[in-house]
Amino acid sequence: MEIKLEQTILRNLLTNDAYTRKVAAFLAPEYFEGVYKGLFSEFTKFIAKYNKLPTQESFKIEIDEADRMSDEHYRHAMEILPNIFNYEKENLEWLIDRTEKWCQDRAVYNAIMESIQVIDGKHQTLTKNALPDILSKALAVTFDTNIGHDYIENVDDRYDFYTTTEERLPFDLDLFNQITKGGLPNKTLNIALAGTGVGKSLFMCHCAGAALTMGKNVLYITMEMAEEKIAERIDANLLNVNIQDIGELPKQTFEKKVTNLAQKTQGTLIIKEYPTASAHSGHFTALLNELALKKSFRPDIIFIDYLNICASSRYRGGSNVNSYTVIKSIAEELRGLACEANVPIVSATQTTRSGYGSSDVELTDTSESFGLPATADLMFALISTEELESLGQILVKQLKNRYNDGNVYKRFVIGIDRAKMRLYDCEQTAQDDLLDNKKEEEYSYDDKPKKSFDGFKF
Repeated sequence: MEIKLEQTILRNLLTNDAYTRKVAAFLAPEYFEGVYKGLFSEFTKFIAKYNKLPTQESFKIEIDEADRMSDEHYRHAMEILPNIFNYEKENLEWLIDRTEKWCQDRAVYNAIMESIQVIDGKHQTLTKNALPDILSKALAVTFDTNIGHDYIENVDDRYDFYTTTEERLPFDLDLFNQITKGGLPNKTLNIALAGTGVGKSLFMCHCAGAALTMGKNVLYITMEMAEEKIAERIDANLLNVNIQDIGELPKQTFEKKVTNLAQKTQGTLIIKEYPTASAHSGHFTALLNELALKKSFRPDIIFIDYLNICASSRYRGGSNVNSYTVIKSIAEELRGLACEANVPIVSATQTTRSGYGSSDVELTDTSESFGLPATADLMFALISTEELESLGQILVKQLKNRYNDGNVYKRFVIGIDRAKMRLYDCEQTAQDDLLDNKKEEEYSYDDKPKKSFDGFKF
């Protein structure tokens, strides 16, 4: 049956122009066996050279002159060529679907055979660390027939895209909603940059609690603190209790507060702890599958605390790989996870030593890898100074923003209550001293730079 399908595929490749243009780019020689592999290779060379389908005679001449087939394969090819060039009209949609499934089956089979070689130590270049990549590439085989956006012909699709409101998960902080045009879109990676003790985990715990109260399903993955410590911070936030006083609450009072909270939301919050630097995107994907199977839980947003202490699925810990490559790889894998799960992911990273005490953090203050800002969709710094701390505020500075103009509210402050692990909106007067918190900076014309080049030496 498989050989029959291979013949059908080759017949249509050689005789059906519409089919060939749709599927030829997705076919690979390793999907074919025996004489069919040789015929497919000759077909690809002919198409690349002449950009037209061959006739039976011209194809036979090319095979004869190339003389690349063994005697056995050549005799077999000459026997089946008349049948292959005997055009039979097929249902194009059915044929493309069957070809796609055949390619997927062949890719998985080849991946399994290659994996066996790797496991047996017979592969010349790959080690066992490459097995997940081999299988994931095979499972990702699909026909993407979309060849691009035609600017003229696809005007209706483009207008629909412009006028359709993108689904976003909102913040409970007004200025964060303004800079993101209403919240975080799905399939995005969003990063908070801050020094040790400034409030990375506090920010994520607050946002996780806020999403829960909005009726969203929240998954919080921690590799820095225990599950109970994260839950304690969210308890302080949602139950309106100082974190130091939670342990002193009577059990009945504590349970009553949690019950009252549960009655106000339809959402669920799952907190999962992994040892530091032991889990990567593959573990997180397995967790999502397990939660869906055992608890029918699918998150609306994922928090990962925090990115730098994740592992990479592509690079083994302790291997001779620099930190730039590893952190960039982790960021790319987490963004891929966000796309696969169709959710926004929020995580954090540390500042460098020089950025820790700075009151004006820049992208260059990102620790370990500048590849992280290159991958993130939204990146902002959380900055704390003694003056801000005395006012109960924390400064937010946009560093990268794919959702909106990053110069609109480039800097702004939000209130922070560390005792209750809570953030809140400040009054507008708190923003007035920040010159770049609006679309245009406020300055006098006397402060404009002079256009004269007097004194400049050429």
